[in-house]
Amino acid sequence: MTDEELIVELALTRLDHPGLDLEEVAVLLVRRLGPEHMLDFAARTLATRGELRAAAFPAAVEHVLRVMLTLRGPTD
Repeated sequence: MTDEELIVELALTRLDHPGLDLEEVAVLLVRRLGPEHMLDFAARTLATRGELRAAAFPAAVEHVLRVMLTLRGPTD
């Protein structure tokens, strides 16, 4: 899954759950996408950081949040 596809999925998930914060939406998205994507996202976290600081699921959520925040750009 590309970063752009991930952003679209995250946006759609957020539309379905407007009352949740960004991290909660990322958790829902990782659960919904399933174990293959979870492992892929965790592997990307490992590649970026050079280490896993948590189990696969939290590492996958971290990747989703990092992509979202990176594509948002700098804050004003």
